[in-house]
Amino acid sequence: MENHLKYYDLVLLNGWVIDPSQSLNGRFDIAICDGKIAAITKQLKTYKSQLTFAAGNYLICPGFIDLHVHVYEWKTTFGVPADDVGINAGVTTIVDQGSSSPFTFAGFKSDIGEKSQTDVRSFLLVNHAIAQTIGDTVSGLESPENIDIETLIKVAQANPQIVRGFKVHADSGSISRWGMDVLKLAREVGDRTNLPLYVHTGELFPVDETNRPNPEKVVENALSYMKPGDILGHCYSCQPDGLLGKRTQVPEWLYAAIERGILLDLGHGLKFSFETAKRMMAQGVFPYTISSDAHGNFKSLHDDSTLNYSLCGGISKLMALGLNLTDAIAAVTINPARVLKADAEIGTLKVGSIADITILKLVEGDCLLFDALAQPLKAKQRLIPVAVLRSGKLIQPNCRLLRDVVGIGTG
Repeated sequence: MENHLKYYDLVLLNGWVIDPSQSLNGRFDIAICDGKIAAITKQLKTYKSQLTFAAGNYLICPGFIDLHVHVYEWKTTFGVPADDVGINAGVTTIVDQGSSSPFTFAGFKSDIGEKSQTDVRSFLLVNHAIAQTIGDTVSGLESPENIDIETLIKVAQANPQIVRGFKVHADSGSISRWGMDVLKLAREVGDRTNLPLYVHTGELFPVDETNRPNPEKVVENALSYMKPGDILGHCYSCQPDGLLGKRTQVPEWLYAAIERGILLDLGHGLKFSFETAKRMMAQGVFPYTISSDAHGNFKSLHDDSTLNYSLCGGISKLMALGLNLTDAIAAVTINPARVLKADAEIGTLKVGSIADITILKLVEGDCLLFDALAQPLKAKQRLIPVAVLRSGKLIQPNCRLLRDVVGIGTG
């Protein structure tokens, strides 16, 4: 009699699987072999496995992808440990947004990317500052004179696995000094590499008050330099030059931008506002991707004590505001994987894809969550990671930087 017994390294049994890439939402067994997804089915039969994981009480998703973090430790004042916002936060892939530039990328790759268990990608900052720290815009952080297009392209083309786009700022501080010149050059880089731009929105750098732009025009003007697949960051920012700004109604130009393929990213950070989110969500404007913008204290080297938000926290907050669970999971799996043009490998549980998996507890019970302005929101659910698989390796996250959802009181 022919032997049909199959051998696996790890099997996750009877987990509640949500995989938007395959429209899966139900109970499944998942088999892992050689770091890849070997099978996903209602019930595995005739197999042996080195390790099994009873997943009946847990939510199983493709490995979470955080599209916006800052993890260039020591080189920037605000870099946090990659694995603390990666695998230890239930996240298997992180994307550093602009902490490294063409001339510091080699150090970022060797010191951060190659030394982390987490899959670390990068959107390069378009300037070539040797040492980037917040606050040095006035001395030329993102001046058009500090943009070396040929070097940007060379670094991106030499590192296609890691460099997946470019970071640029469309805030009142930058525009008051250089108008749209920086965005114009960034557009050329994006076009020549076929990589997306991640455009920061909301006032960030010191503004030249003699030339302050009209806050209601900043994002609208920036959009003229953006193409389908480019990303507007901090979509629910409370800043007056943000997407909504001080308006009560979502402007028509934003609907038109979304319609033509401009993507919105949460980028929680220091300016995420429940009030702004409520208004925009009520008018049908939702983020394509959910990200944390996790970073340390700008003014104190290697200090993450002020970091009180996370990717799982951001998801939990948007769910409390009315985003459904499946759409929330898509926004941290298949959608950012598509931004990275890596959706055949990550952001999915398809057979043959990399076995990056996030295993979560959907914690039920009333609690209070907070936005960046310390405004409270009553929630009935929180997502807390209990394990991750990174290329098939089972890891227990320490959840050190999940201060917004772990150990919080009820309200």
